Amino acid sequence: MKKAAGICLLAATVITQSCGFGNKEMASDAIGVKVSPEDNREYSYTDKKAGYWYGTTHQEKPEWWSGWNMAKKRILADYAIGVDDPAIGSDLQLNRKDALECVVYPDRIERGWGHTQESFQMLDNTPILSIDLVSIADSLFIVPDLSHISEVKDSEHGLFLTPTEAPDMNILIAPARKTGFVRFGDGIKAGADSDGFIMTYGTEDECIALADLYRKSGRQMMKERKERISGLITDYNYVKTNLPSLDSALNWITITMDELITEQQGKGIYAGLPWFNEYWGRDMFISFPGACLVTGQFETAKQILKDFAQLQDTDPASETYGRIPNRANLEGILYNTTDGTPRFVIQALEVARYSGDIDFLHDLYPAIKTSIDASIKNYTDENGYLTHADADTWMDVKRNGIPGSPRGNRANDIQALWYGQLTAGSEIARLMGDTASAEEWSGLATLLASNFERDYCAKDEALIYDHLNSDGTPDKQFRPNQLYCFELVNDDIFKQKVTRRVWEELVYPWGVASLAQWDPQFHPQHENWHYYHKDDAYHNGTIWLWNNGAAMQRMIEYGQVEPAWELFKNMNRQALNEGAVGSLSENADAHPREGQSWVKRSGTFLQAWSNAEHLRAWYQHFLGIRPNLLEGKIVIEPHIPAEITDLETKVKIGSGTLHYSYHNGKVSVKLEGCDADLEIHEQQGQQDSPIFEGVTFCTPDPLDNYPCFDTYYEEALTY
Repeated sequence: MKKAAGICLLAATVITQSCGFGNKEMASDAIGVKVSPEDNREYSYTDKKAGYWYGTTHQEKPEWWSGWNMAKKRILADYAIGVDDPAIGSDLQLNRKDALECVVYPDRIERGWGHTQESFQMLDNTPILSIDLVSIADSLFIVPDLSHISEVKDSEHGLFLTPTEAPDMNILIAPARKTGFVRFGDGIKAGADSDGFIMTYGTEDECIALADLYRKSGRQMMKERKERISGLITDYNYVKTNLPSLDSALNWITITMDELITEQQGKGIYAGLPWFNEYWGRDMFISFPGACLVTGQFETAKQILKDFAQLQDTDPASETYGRIPNRANLEGILYNTTDGTPRFVIQALEVARYSGDIDFLHDLYPAIKTSIDASIKNYTDENGYLTHADADTWMDVKRNGIPGSPRGNRANDIQALWYGQLTAGSEIARLMGDTASAEEWSGLATLLASNFERDYCAKDEALIYDHLNSDGTPDKQFRPNQLYCFELVNDDIFKQKVTRRVWEELVYPWGVASLAQWDPQFHPQHENWHYYHKDDAYHNGTIWLWNNGAAMQRMIEYGQVEPAWELFKNMNRQALNEGAVGSLSENADAHPREGQSWVKRSGTFLQAWSNAEHLRAWYQHFLGIRPNLLEGKIVIEPHIPAEITDLETKVKIGSGTLHYSYHNGKVSVKLEGCDADLEIHEQQGQQDSPIFEGVTFCTPDPLDNYPCFDTYYEEALTY
């Protein structure tokens, strides 16, 4: 029998080790987060293929969304472990809330009860779950919730479960070592020398083969997974500063962002967990720079673009001809958004700029050309604006077929994206030798920009109209979308005034609201079912963390580094201390609940574009790293916050590595393995500006100010 092995922890929430982040083998171990029962945080892992696990650290009863999912099918709600030893407790189920220690690592979760230590993890690209146990007693594996299981069957190999949502497949529960076991209720019992348990998924034969594979190679597969995860923060995106919490947050967000890059349906990026385990074109290409480019995953980026190009609507008779999907999942494809396709084209050019490779563009160019030519022919008006349906922007929620935040047929951010699609497409066309298309698209971009400044800019109000209605009248709702339109406006003073107004009327310490609080449609909280349906609040007040990236970017561009840094730090704190470990949520309330000083998170707990925009803001704007290998240069324009006094980092660019350091107020860089000129600007910290003098975060008004609270429903509203 094995002796119990305790988990050695330091007192801090974030576990640190003297070996440092430069040790590839230990990098992921060094950022483990200790969680108390009172915190009971969410955690998630994926197998990088089509499976993920989402759970809570200490909760005994699983949430409706928790457990093991395979290819959008929920196959198991949860598991429990126990011990069988008179000295400890006969047939004793170990409660998670009673664990003396619980640490979430990037590759596993560990719980310790003194006499027993559990380590749970997934494996890469293989439907195997490992529940490693070190105990002085015989071990129990229990299935406490059979709500997703239609049949339980004994076998000599272990216990077979048939998932209700996957009736042709099985889950095998078996000892980790091929040793004796007995049936124990809805589970099995094995000796202390079993090393714990495994779960495999597939047909019965596949499950048995996977169990054999684990027993033969499981330890090596775990080692390789840990090395891959550690490599994300050493080989690719090493960072070391004088602020350990910053280092840990960036490392965690990098790793959980990578969790969402999978191969469920070709290469792609899950929109978010636990319930958006599918590919959304809009979300994917918003996430793209932070997920793939600043993290140096260029081959992954190219493959995502190629795989998604294959899903383009190529039917000239279709009303969505030329679009890439808004939503691609195992049930089908939907093309119901305007913004995903421009982002696809823009990001194709960005991949070329970061990687220096244009060969992959030859494969993409037919899809790029079709997307632009189809829009010109079918969807643009006489002013060059790209038209669309009322809910075909990122503010797309409908209830009973009625848009919750109608944006007319010419939203401002859609015009900015269309401009970006035209200019990026024009540059790609030149690279492909299609001079005629390049000139046509460039000319349309010029026309669009000229008309936009005339029709959308209310310079006396420091406002870029959110959209034009179908009759051409402007809409004056104050939303964050105007931050995405600056490339269409030449007046720099006006853009600075817009930036300040957006910051003070939409940007709270916890993120960017979707609507100004003085608007009659404003809803201060995302979910408050006794007063309104949450879809009424979804884009009408609710915080969307992905907009933080644009808000910080614009402030940094105008020298307002320290306010941007305060927002950045608040997001780091969320990743380390709130919600899903190492993750940023999709949404949050705009205003705190009664008696609270901070807001409640909502939406998915791990959201791709929230994580990705955080990383993009760090690399492209705080560090100021902007490669353009098509022009043979890398621009470094640093805006390092005053709190950071020392920094070492490295990033992949092209075929090489950029080594970047900041000490004594000076940035120095060294480029290895990549032929490019370095254009290094002086460090630009906080800048004085009369336009931004005294700028502050938005302050919530009292909750009794809002019409949405005028009616109380005794029976809470539901879907």
